[in-house]
Amino acid sequence: MSEEPKTPDLVGLTRRQFEFADRADWDAILETYAPDAVWELRQGATFEGADAIRDLWVDYFSAYEEFGIETEEILDFGNGVILAVNEQKARLVGSASHIQTREAFLYTWERGVVVRVTMYTDIDEARTAAERLAESRG
Repeated sequence: MSEEPKTPDLVGLTRRQFEFADRADWDAILETYAPDAVWELRQGATFEGADAIRDLWVDYFSAYEEFGIETEEILDFGNGVILAVNEQKARLVGSASHIQTREAFLYTWERGVVVRVTMYTDIDEARTAAERLAESRG
């Protein structure tokens, strides 16, 4: 009796990535990234490859003495498209002030690994982009 290949739980894998990010465990996150993955920031900057993405995260997180991520929702749009909305609370190094942001991350998965992440500050725009991407990949 043959077993059918199991479809990876992309929502669960994405949730774990945010848990690892909250602990700054970059190696654990990058285990689920393609070596040539792409990370797009809301300002239009693009980072290509696991090393460049790791450098981005290390630089970003090093600016903060305190940093926490709270995931609001993770939605599976099908066809390897996942949308994660989270809130980040942080305190810059040397500052007493805290900052808070709410962002969406549009993940594109292929064969069980992340190939692209696009970051959005407009959650509705991110949802629309996720719907379109899932439909185009169908």
